[in-house]
Amino acid sequence: MNTPAPPLPVSFPLIVKTFAPGWPAAVMGTGAFALATLHFSHQLPVLAGLAWALHWFNLVLFVLISIPWLLRWVMAWPAVVASFKHPVAANFYPSYASALLVLAAELRIFGGHESLALIVWWLGVALLFGLTLAVLISIFQGEHVNLDHITPGIFIPPVGMVVIPVAGAPLLAVQPEALRDLALTITGIGLGAGIFMYTALLALAFHRFYVHKRLPPTMAPTFWINLAPVGVIVVSLLNLIAAAPFAGDKSAWLMMVFLIWGFGAFWLVLSMLFTWSVRKIAPLPFSLAWWAFTFPLGAFALGSQRLSEATGLGTPLAFGWLAWALLAGIWTLTLLKTVGGVASGKLFQPHP
Repeated sequence: MNTPAPPLPVSFPLIVKTFAPGWPAAVMGTGAFALATLHFSHQLPVLAGLAWALHWFNLVLFVLISIPWLLRWVMAWPAVVASFKHPVAANFYPSYASALLVLAAELRIFGGHESLALIVWWLGVALLFGLTLAVLISIFQGEHVNLDHITPGIFIPPVGMVVIPVAGAPLLAVQPEALRDLALTITGIGLGAGIFMYTALLALAFHRFYVHKRLPPTMAPTFWINLAPVGVIVVSLLNLIAAAPFAGDKSAWLMMVFLIWGFGAFWLVLSMLFTWSVRKIAPLPFSLAWWAFTFPLGAFALGSQRLSEATGLGTPLAFGWLAWALLAGIWTLTLLKTVGGVASGKLFQPHP
């Protein structure tokens, strides 16, 4: 029997080399938690303080994650190339750009820093298109992807695309006039590309779920990622409909938004049942994949709240509160386990 190798001593070069491309998902999840909490503070004002605390914490978290994430491209280029060619890990690279887009939404809503939000949004858009196209070209030109590699992690690139209008559409009013047409076009390209990519990849994921072996327990949290594009599409469509001058009768779009949200409500229940069924078979070992719980729940909570405002329906708001309550508990537990994994160095050990 092979004896497991002793853990490597943690050092900054080791952290940089082994820093997983999916770390920015923590920023996405915390940002979604902050935004959803601020919106729910309209019904429960006591939550406003928590929302602001989450916002400031997320800004610090983004800086802390950015240092090793960016340095890895310089100090550990071979590791970047290897993970970029990995059929699963590569999908997580656009999460850094998505984190920038989430931060742009935060900067606009928390304190109204619209000029800074514009800069962050444009940077996030450019990086997102670059990383997403690079990931897709790598996948399309290779023959290294098979059904074992089809996990809900494939939704991460289209999630970033549909996040573009979350801050982008409201920021159209403050865009320089020379860039307003381009910014509106980019939000449409991002949302359109994201919706159709997500639809195509959803069929691929269902194919794996139906005819292939089940997801390993370590990947079970990624099942929740499907909530992310659905929740974000609801918010992005409502934002774009409100901002686009050619949208016409804006109420006519609400039925489509309502149906998209309905699929999200169904998936929320399915995700809870799926996770419970996996938990009965085997424990859910902690990994960075646990952050896959957080952004989808925050996006769906926010989308539910926005839909309730637009339609006057109370049931979507109830689903939103359920998602927010789950998010509050899971985010807290995931953060504590992440801090423990960082302190012990376990999250920076090379994978076998």
